[in-house]
Amino acid sequence: MSIQELSEQEIIRRNSLQKLRELGIDPYPAAEYKINTTSAEIKENFSEEKKNFQDVVLAGRIMTFRIMGKASFAELQDHAGRIQIYVNRDEICPGEDKALYNDVFKKLLDIGDIIGVKGYVFITQTGEISIHVKEFTILNKSLHPLPIVKEKEGKT
Repeated sequence: MSIQELSEQEIIRRNSLQKLRELGIDPYPAAEYKINTTSAEIKENFSEEKKNFQDVVLAGRIMTFRIMGKASFAELQDHAGRIQIYVNRDEICPGEDKALYNDVFKKLLDIGDIIGVKGYVFITQTGEISIHVKEFTILNKSLHPLPIVKEKEGKT
């Protein structure tokens, strides 16, 4: 496939892949990533009182992004459903180098990419069960945009 046959978004995604490789991150082939729960298990069984789900390891496809400066929210979809994740720049980049958040997470990741996250479960101020990410790993870079799914009666 020649560069002239690619859409603008596909070219941007390929450029992001090249920048990831220049940073020493190669998402192909995806490394084995052992998970210990699913989004559905978290949503069904999480209890703030019990403080369960303190060491969560989950992998999924990024479906939405909400970047707000040094903190961001995203929605991950695994085989069992979707769950929100919270990423704080200073927690995933504790030292002076903030490139993992500022460059990789905010600029080089796209909707459709598959990542693995490690962290703990909490409830946001808006009442949504979420994963507070302490560490993330890029498992796969999506070079094509996801197809647009038409909604029926408010559901996808």
